[in-house]
Amino acid sequence: MKTLDWTRDELVAYILLFAANSDFKEDNKERNIIISKVDMYTFQEIHDEFNNDNDYQGIQKIMTSLRQHNYESEDIEVLLADIRTLFFADGEFNINERNLLKSLERLFKTL
Repeated sequence: MKTLDWTRDELVAYILLFAANSDFKEDNKERNIIISKVDMYTFQEIHDEFNNDNDYQGIQKIMTSLRQHNYESEDIEVLLADIRTLFFADGEFNINERNLLKSLERLFKTL
């Protein structure tokens, strides 16, 4: 994948949707957190795209867009903090969420 025409908000929405679906369910609390970070139009547009992608496509899009937007370590830390907040939104931090967080931390370090 060479380039994407995503804004930073669209990237954040996609990453948070990816994280929210790590336990195969996306609840209203998680949606509300995502919508607090981006506007409703961006959320819906990216949600539609997310629903059409598989995990491999999602990771490729995330990594491509992170590179395009020149995310640095401080940006990654903010993003990971948002992901942690999202994971705790429903009051539990289950094994799927823990595993995804560890995987994303490792993946993001490759930037």
